[in-house]
Amino acid sequence: MKRSTNYIVKVALLSTIAFILMAYLEFPLPLFPAFLKFDVSNLPALIGGFALGPLAGAIIVFLKNIFHFIFKSDGTGGVGNLSNFLVGAAFVLPASVIYIKNRTKKGAIYGIIAGIISKVFVSSLTNYYIIIPLYSRLMPIEKIIEMAAMANTKIVDIKTYIIYAVIPFNFIQGVVLSAITLAIYKKISPILRNN
Repeated sequence: MKRSTNYIVKVALLSTIAFILMAYLEFPLPLFPAFLKFDVSNLPALIGGFALGPLAGAIIVFLKNIFHFIFKSDGTGGVGNLSNFLVGAAFVLPASVIYIKNRTKKGAIYGIIAGIISKVFVSSLTNYYIIIPLYSRLMPIEKIIEMAAMANTKIVDIKTYIIYAVIPFNFIQGVVLSAITLAIYKKISPILRNN
């Protein structure tokens, strides 16, 4: 019972930190559409996945998005949160599964590489087949592409949006999150893994 309470408290705390990072520390990047906001809110989820297991990481990504949807709507009717959850889970799950099986620096690096590849792949597929079609119910696709083209003139349709915005954006975000995780994980993991 004590162990499960400890686990719940840690997941709740990391979810809250992730929500705060998502709600208050997000910003656009140059050369990317302004609606693609860069944030490090999956950092607590990746750290939680490494320390507490893949399920904890996925729960943190899920709860962060539920909190964000309830307390700080982004004006997308939940489409942005759905996208963030799908892509975040695609990053955190493979990374933490691989690390849990091999708790070494090499295991962490292999996990992170797998997570980045998964993040880029899933973000491309979900944007093309799910997110943009859902978002086009709020705003015409032409307007979405027009807004994206303001940041990058190579973007002329959904495919070029995926190639020139979604893929590089998610790759850069994955690399930054991975670098921070590798730099701080060993220092804070004893706190999370200690019962």
